[in-house]
Amino acid sequence: MAQQGVEKVGIDKHNLARTGRMALYGGAVFGPAATTWFKFLQQRINLRNHNATIAARVLTDQTVFASTNLFCFLSSMAIMEGTSPKDKLDSAYWPALQKNWMLWPAVQAINFKFVPLDHRVLVVNFVSLGWNCYLSYINSQGKK
Repeated sequence: MAQQGVEKVGIDKHNLARTGRMALYGGAVFGPAATTWFKFLQQRINLRNHNATIAARVLTDQTVFASTNLFCFLSSMAIMEGTSPKDKLDSAYWPALQKNWMLWPAVQAINFKFVPLDHRVLVVNFVSLGWNCYLSYINSQGKK
């Protein structure tokens, strides 16, 4: 989606390896990690006030999981591309984390308040269609 919808590279210049790396990370790393993480939050973060519970889950999600997942994503992409994880993290981590905090706290607040546990990863996957285009785009910068 990022290559065609955002960068408009055309089918003939589509980078299948880049698409494969994104699919591998999403299926082998993010999907299982997010499923386990949401179960952890549901079981371990429960306060007396429902809204306080949601706020605590969002805060924990955004400080622990989001920052760790972004670190793993950028590092693993650099390794799979044969580039320096340090250089990738130095150039892309902080800007991407700031953008993450502009989108995901609101998404997760709605997700944790209204969506049953079994469907939370589905909500994240839907929003991630756009978010992953952004991640793929920032990950590809500096290689041109």
